[in-house]
Amino acid sequence: MDGPVPELTAHATACADRLRDADRVLLASHIDADGLTSAGIASTALERADIPFETVFCRQLDEAAVADIAATDYDTVLFTDFGSGQLDIVADHEAAGDFHPVIADHHQPADGVETEHHLNPLRFGLDGATELSGAGASYVLARALEPEGGDNRDLAALAVVGAVGDMQDSNGELHGANAGIVAEGVEAGVVEEGTDLRIYGRQTRALPKLLQYATDVRIPGISNNEAGAIEFLTELDVPCRDDDGEWKRWVDLTGDERQTLASALMRRAIASGVPANRIDDLVGTTYVLTEETEGTELRDVSEFSTLLNATARYDRADVGLAVCLGERDRALDRARRLLRNHRKNLSNGLRWVKDNGVTVEENLQWFDAGDEIRETIVGIVAGMAVGTDATRHGIPVLAFAKKEDGEVKVSSRGSYVMVKNGLDLSAVMREASRAVGGDGGGHDVAAGATIPNGEVETFIAEADRIVGEQLA
Repeated sequence: MDGPVPELTAHATACADRLRDADRVLLASHIDADGLTSAGIASTALERADIPFETVFCRQLDEAAVADIAATDYDTVLFTDFGSGQLDIVADHEAAGDFHPVIADHHQPADGVETEHHLNPLRFGLDGATELSGAGASYVLARALEPEGGDNRDLAALAVVGAVGDMQDSNGELHGANAGIVAEGVEAGVVEEGTDLRIYGRQTRALPKLLQYATDVRIPGISNNEAGAIEFLTELDVPCRDDDGEWKRWVDLTGDERQTLASALMRRAIASGVPANRIDDLVGTTYVLTEETEGTELRDVSEFSTLLNATARYDRADVGLAVCLGERDRALDRARRLLRNHRKNLSNGLRWVKDNGVTVEENLQWFDAGDEIRETIVGIVAGMAVGTDATRHGIPVLAFAKKEDGEVKVSSRGSYVMVKNGLDLSAVMREASRAVGGDGGGHDVAAGATIPNGEVETFIAEADRIVGEQLA
């Protein structure tokens, strides 16, 4: 891969050589969209390189999970989309001779320890939260794993899905090393980059639903208003229904029809007093997977990533991986059923937060959902709550939920403005959790932890102190 940092690709070659030297590899990966695409990329690359492997997934890579991995009879373990934040734990097992680790990750590394085959953009001057995702790191490794005469550039499609699933396009488009991966995907004929309406559901949602649920940029009278969306569409000089009277989707419209609808939407936003910078967010860079069927969730990278999130978070990582590996029958049908359930749970979770509110401390705000919100999605709900009337602006949100084993899951979400002011939630989660006998990590803008039951109040006090020091 001709990336912006030659040292990153050179180190990927060293990591690839270590994998080739192994008799077989245990591939361990995270369970979100970035983790599933990382596993899809890595497993495809290992298979093409004729390296025997087995895949396992972990919700969180803590001491117990690493100990379980160490108890297997694999001498080489490839960690994707986690491992950096647990370098101290992994290094202890490496020193004990339990396994040799190869890590392809993008999260903040644990301080004061290093291992030889550690592929992380942060080690090479790239921002792991915005410039290269876990799937991106796995893609760099996959390019280095190419057999003679082989070409893994088609895996750029999954890497773009992972990056968007990790919200690395939140500033309007992918940039940094991610942009280089997009370019390689375009060259390989698997990714199409364009300018279009930046509203979720362009491939699959009927036009009224597309506009009704377009709440990233709220347009009074249309957003969260089905009747208003239908009225808006009816007044347009655009055929929004097909010959059978059914509502069309965005993908069913011609280029001119899309332009007419988008212009009318922007005029309505201006007339409704939506700030100019928010109106600009309605149109931007979009990414389409050209080999996927038009009108399906897999064609649009945002919808693809949401579909993946709906699998492993409900203990079906095998389904998400199968979709990443190209299964389009039973696995895709199962993923779609999980997605419908996922959307319902997210809606119910956000409603719970709005109904119950948050507790505001000096430097942060939090809510404890107990067992009302599933611990695997409480972080997504927290992210959805940021910027709504349910939360206060300018300070991070912490969300707590019970885990099945009796421990407590903590998820935290901030904003890039807070990060520019000094916020680093990865450090907050790691330091505050370890102060109460837990563990955590992640990114500066979004991170998580697991803590013992009964330690929530102490954890909040410690996290509040650390955030205060950072923002001061």
